[in-house]
Amino acid sequence: MASTNNNTFDAIIIGSGQGGKPLAVDLANAGWRTALIERDHLGGSCVNVGCTPTKTMVASARVAYLARRGAEYGVDAPNIQINMPKIRERKQSMVDSFRLGSEGLVERTDNLTLYRGEAQFTAPKELEISLKGGETVRLKAEKIFINVGARPHHPAIGGLDDVPFLDSSSIMELGEIPEHLIVLGGGYIGLEFGQMFRRFGSRVTIVQRGSQLLAREDSDVADGMLKIFTEDDIDVLLNSTVTLIARASRNQVEVTIKSSDNSQTLVGSHLLLATGRVPNSDSLNLDAAGIETDKRGFIRSNHRLETNIENVYVLGDVKGGPAFTHISYDDYRILKTNLLQSGDATIEGRLVPYTVFTDPQMGRVGLSEDEAKAQGYNFEVAKLPMAHVARALEMGETRGFMKAIVDVETKQILGCAILGIEGGEIMNMLHIAMMGKLPYATLRDTAFAHPTLGESLNNLFMTLGPH
Repeated sequence: MASTNNNTFDAIIIGSGQGGKPLAVDLANAGWRTALIERDHLGGSCVNVGCTPTKTMVASARVAYLARRGAEYGVDAPNIQINMPKIRERKQSMVDSFRLGSEGLVERTDNLTLYRGEAQFTAPKELEISLKGGETVRLKAEKIFINVGARPHHPAIGGLDDVPFLDSSSIMELGEIPEHLIVLGGGYIGLEFGQMFRRFGSRVTIVQRGSQLLAREDSDVADGMLKIFTEDDIDVLLNSTVTLIARASRNQVEVTIKSSDNSQTLVGSHLLLATGRVPNSDSLNLDAAGIETDKRGFIRSNHRLETNIENVYVLGDVKGGPAFTHISYDDYRILKTNLLQSGDATIEGRLVPYTVFTDPQMGRVGLSEDEAKAQGYNFEVAKLPMAHVARALEMGETRGFMKAIVDVETKQILGCAILGIEGGEIMNMLHIAMMGKLPYATLRDTAFAHPTLGESLNNLFMTLGPH
């Protein structure tokens, strides 16, 4: 493909996240003259403020947890000390390693020009870039791809602007252990950080507006998670709405909470907002391009990821729907297949696996029990406590349970939720079985290696009996 001048490209990618960066590299390697625009660090949320740093810190928290439990295993580990600067240093070294890898790949790729700055549309196929050095440049392309992601949501609560607060990015930069961390939100972000800082030594209170943690999960899964958090000495307040936030003495934060039966005031040393994320579409001047969004600002697209403007595509969190790195990367694969391989890939019918990296993990794919009911399936539920899994017993990790939804007529696995040690890895096994359309009895009757966690799938599906 050829372009007419230095500011006209075959493709422009806005944002270098887990979808945008590999797409830019592949288009450039295919001979397209490609521009990649990034206003901050390469790699997007996952590498810089999401998966990579948080899961690195989760690993440190688990070491602290196991050290405190050492006596259970016959290992004395007295005088456990948490070194937050060292934990943060380990986290940052991991981020730097991943980030430098991304930068090196982009720099080595021919036909790819990196612009560091803020992009705005001036027309459907034209952009103005405010570069970090203060200059402005205008770019054009026949095909434009938007991969600008999302950021933490700051709710409209009275007094919030008058107090210091943390979000999922800034909390990882703490050099001290909060005395009492108050977490607003009982989704996966709030749960991961809440448990992490409890293990680092903080008192933790989670305030959840809804009637359960993990609002999209079945009630038994949410109750199982609540039981684990209660065992970990984490306070959880359900059906609780924050009505006011104020400064307390000694630079503490005062949070007034209203529930169905009473009101109370919590005083904490630190406040974490974990109330969801909002799209970074508001800085793009989408009106100039005529690109449509929903009422929350997420960019609308069809099943082939094309917006209402021809040859303008969207991928990753900014399009709404499941906000997971692997979904952004799968968006890239769909676009690559269609644009470079003359394919016809879509997001229609795509399974969406995910893992909540609490300890134990909660891995989920496919339909929940509630969703199967709502969609009218005739189904059975296979369920097995982790206390009945030999490997979990040997490891001393018996909290949680395994649950799978099976279609009575077809014998196909419709979905699963695995709340247990390495729940995400066990879920992946079931995900593969679902993609391969294996009937549940195949897993029930397969000779898996002993003793492994995967072997527990035998016993899980034995709970359904002979069919």
